[in-house]
Amino acid sequence: MGNTDEKGYSPQVVSIFSGCGGLDLGFHLEGYETIWANDFAEWAVKSFEKNFGKVIHLKDITKINPYTDKTIPKCDIVLGGFPCQDFSIIWKQPGLNGTRGGLFRHFAEFVDAKNPKAFVAENVKGLITANKGKAIETIIKDFESIAPGYVVKPHLYNFAEYGVPQFRERILFVGVRIDTGFNFNHPLPTHGPNGKLPYVTAGEALVGVKDVSYNNELINIKEKTKKMLEMIPEGGNFRDIPEDSPYHVKGMISHVYRRLKLDEPAKTIIAAGGGGTWGYHYPEPRPLTNRERARLQSFPDDFLFEGSVTEVRRQIGNAVPPEGVRLVAKRLLPLFTGEYEPVDLIPEYEKMKKMTVKERLEYVTSQMN
Repeated sequence: MGNTDEKGYSPQVVSIFSGCGGLDLGFHLEGYETIWANDFAEWAVKSFEKNFGKVIHLKDITKINPYTDKTIPKCDIVLGGFPCQDFSIIWKQPGLNGTRGGLFRHFAEFVDAKNPKAFVAENVKGLITANKGKAIETIIKDFESIAPGYVVKPHLYNFAEYGVPQFRERILFVGVRIDTGFNFNHPLPTHGPNGKLPYVTAGEALVGVKDVSYNNELINIKEKTKKMLEMIPEGGNFRDIPEDSPYHVKGMISHVYRRLKLDEPAKTIIAAGGGGTWGYHYPEPRPLTNRERARLQSFPDDFLFEGSVTEVRRQIGNAVPPEGVRLVAKRLLPLFTGEYEPVDLIPEYEKMKKMTVKERLEYVTSQMN
């Protein structure tokens, strides 16, 4: 999967917290090659292996020592979406005090041990405010301190602005080793009001999806749920059910019984949840199939997911939309081919070390091109 660049070299990726491989796929589509990967979720690993080959290892990251494990190869870049549950704005925010929050440090250890030219780490928007901003501040400082030093540029992406048919906000940390002299800047949006192209809409994304046979099972729903959906218009949610209706519900989060609006990107696809959280089709009164979710996450139809319907839903909802990170992957390619003019990164490195997180985010945004 993926293509080598014009010189015949594919930048080598070590991938951790890999999930089913959404982040990896975005890079593969730009010519990278994952040579070693890891995750501890069995079915996500099976999906990854089905699509990328036998390069992924099913193992608890806390049981892996990247400094002493000789089976982990050297690489050009480390990728990963370290677990975000403790940072999510949907839940409480124990952040660095939580058992998952500290897992980012294993990502930092991989970077320290493998000394790649660059790394890309993904997380949820809520990380910016978790622990009153102390979480992201600590993460940046840890990444910066890895010898010989990494210029760390975090940016909050809305992937709909990069061709994904879904409004999905995630923060990407891109770190470039200071001795490479490679001046990375995040790419400007390509779609929507801030780009040159219109958004890719949910309606466009789902054209022809019924012809796809794999991961496209219809989900059985109760007659009550069907009647509720029939009262909800395109783009609406549970709040559109009249108060005098026996099907009226209240006090829920906005994504409950949310139906697609066909002429705009979908709202964020989520990984799990009970009744009313599956994401719902329009005009048909039914939950989305997993293949429809995959389309809204920008996965191609030949990307196959393993596991039960619920398990596949989890993999898709947790994934990074591959189309959303392709420009980042492309922007980094010259670092590995050598086709760039090196600059002195030390002044910018020292300048950003003195910035607050807010100042750094604003500075990184101002440098986009």
